[in-house]
Amino acid sequence: MERIAKVASQKAVVIFSKSSCCMSHAIKRLFYDQGISPAVYELDQDSRGKEIEWALWCLGCNPTVPAVFIGGRFIGTANAIITLHLNGCLDKLLKEAGALWL
Repeated sequence: MERIAKVASQKAVVIFSKSSCCMSHAIKRLFYDQGISPAVYELDQDSRGKEIEWALWCLGCNPTVPAVFIGGRFIGTANAIITLHLNGCLDKLLKEAGALWL
């Protein structure tokens, strides 16, 4: 849990992902298309990936990926991020975290 908190606070947007997950790809693409360069941690390519995935699950991430942190705070998985994007609230969070300027 400490490692997740440390990593999540190092950049405005942090995504815990799996390279084989289509929803992870879609969420990363959503941020890239807005000109945001998130820190992405591919759990299936990390030697401690299973440990991190368990910690994410303990935080309430179900499914565990993609798990999105904005401004060091856990925002949610794919459903939450897409909902925030569609209702216009995602931009506000990104601006507050310094990830989006306009």
